[in-house]
Amino acid sequence: MSSSIVDPADPVFRLHRGGKMAVASTVPLTSREDLSLAYTPGVARVCEAIAAEPALVADYTWVSHTVAVVTDGSAVLGLGNIGPRAAMPVMEGKAVLFKQFGGVDAVPVCLDTQDVDEIVATVRALAPSFGGINLEDISAPRCFEVERRLDEALDIPVFHDDQHGTAIVVLAALRNAAALLNRKLGDLRVAVSGAGAAGVAVTKMLVAGGVNPDQVAVCDSKGILGRHRTDLNGTKAELAAMTNADGRTGDVTEALRGADVLIGVSGGQIPEEAVAGMAPGGIVFALANPTPEVHPEVAARHVAVVATGRSDYPNQINNVLAFPGVFRGALDARATRITDLMKVAAADAIAGVVAESLTAEAIVPSPLDPRVAPAVAEAVAEAARRDGVARA
Repeated sequence: MSSSIVDPADPVFRLHRGGKMAVASTVPLTSREDLSLAYTPGVARVCEAIAAEPALVADYTWVSHTVAVVTDGSAVLGLGNIGPRAAMPVMEGKAVLFKQFGGVDAVPVCLDTQDVDEIVATVRALAPSFGGINLEDISAPRCFEVERRLDEALDIPVFHDDQHGTAIVVLAALRNAAALLNRKLGDLRVAVSGAGAAGVAVTKMLVAGGVNPDQVAVCDSKGILGRHRTDLNGTKAELAAMTNADGRTGDVTEALRGADVLIGVSGGQIPEEAVAGMAPGGIVFALANPTPEVHPEVAARHVAVVATGRSDYPNQINNVLAFPGVFRGALDARATRITDLMKVAAADAIAGVVAESLTAEAIVPSPLDPRVAPAVAEAVAEAARRDGVARA
């Protein structure tokens, strides 16, 4: 079918023609004996063994190395609510990144519903086919409830990458930026611009990693979250209760006045004069993509370290540094869930890859660095064992 919006000569469309992934057999099927082993009658013996001892499914099927990449298409990249079909190219892309960087097989599952109850019920019904569930591009605040309910219902890892993948890499980057500037995390005054899925997770992760919550101010589109706000949903009210101890009010400019760190996860633009109001020797992570909250060249006029979500500037905060290794480690440990300890361990592992060679332009590894996923996987698996959620 031809389309006026598709240019067949465009290399992006050429690459996507026919999709980016396929299923391949791992066993030979060239003889009658091969067929009798891979399918009937031999396969029946494996089915009977699993029926008698369900845990064997991890040893004798793909479950131990396969995750579902699940979306409802409601918050895809910066494109918004484009639906399940239009979300498929992103989910395929996520799946091939899982395979390339973590050796994890992944299956895109795009759901034609945005009802929380239906999403939870559908994923619960699909869960026996997978060793983990990666939730992707589900809008806030529904994403919080979907993840919480699935985490409670399933005995396999559930991980919303838009929240936790971003948060893990931000913590890793901030650890190294602070080390480079000879600062301690607990002494940093932090402003988080954005109180959606990423903003909530980043704030909680930074606190888990050592940032003092009293020194954090989180902003949404209406200003700084605090006890003075009466318009907050449950998730934002929780953030307000744990942050902004000095009761700051006003907009992001006020939050940045004297701050050491800006974490931008909102997509909204932040004026240069607000960044100029930060403390000397500051840190800016402007992560909106493709247009950062403040242009990195503008931020660099006022702070010591700048990171973005883009690949064409130094210090890309890219989730691919986290999720392949996180799931590889969780699957290797046969973890029942992904804990805060496992996430912090992942951040420490990412930071450690480049800890001995830090510069202001290299506070995180390249997304293509082959050392990252194995280091993260090992750290996550060990943390799962320490936290008592491992079955291997």
